Amino acid sequence: MDEGALYRLMTWLSPGFPVGAFSYSHGLERAVEAGLVADEAGVLAWLDDLLGHGTLGQDAILLARAHALVEADDRAGFAELRELAAALPATAELLLETTAQGAAFARTCLAAWPDPAGRIGTLLAEPDAPPPLAYPVAVGAVAAAHGVPVPATVAAFLQAVVANLVSAGLRLIPLGQTAGQRLLAALEPAVRRTALRAERAGLDELGTASLVLDWCSLAHETQYTRLFRS
Repeated sequence: MDEGALYRLMTWLSPGFPVGAFSYSHGLERAVEAGLVADEAGVLAWLDDLLGHGTLGQDAILLARAHALVEADDRAGFAELRELAAALPATAELLLETTAQGAAFARTCLAAWPDPAGRIGTLLAEPDAPPPLAYPVAVGAVAAAHGVPVPATVAAFLQAVVANLVSAGLRLIPLGQTAGQRLLAALEPAVRRTALRAERAGLDELGTASLVLDWCSLAHETQYTRLFRS
């Protein structure tokens, strides 16, 4: 990967990129409220499960597939993937989390990072129109159009999402900044495994086994006081 591709990838997935990631906890706020996650070890177990059995692993597959379809200029396949990705979230808040970030990511990239070969302008146009655009699908499409390789893109995407959820855990429990860095270090092997698995996986491997996350997300919709949108 050349320096230009690395620069773009670091920019798109940095905490400062305007997708509003800081406002989502992916069900973690409800898990803390319910006493299911109460300390550093609990955050580690929660995120490790999401990578191995939950939505983060599924998102990694969607990203890798979107990247491949844009590289192949398969517009029909990409449209089907966009529709599938919008149908997968189990709750309204998880759908909002992925599609609001996906729309924001697409709008910002199309405005600030010209599409070099004209491959994604129409694919990502009207990101708020149905079917809504899931975040990993948007990231995969943009990365492919700009020549950023899929292994680095998937790994960077997962690290960015995990880092955001660690930050949410620091605020919710609360934990110290050093604990946050220990969590990121401890999750590195799981992120790498998930990224490698996604590169080889087909759409028939999509699916989750994270029922507690689904319950937490549903319960969060009616939680009395909330810091986060999911």
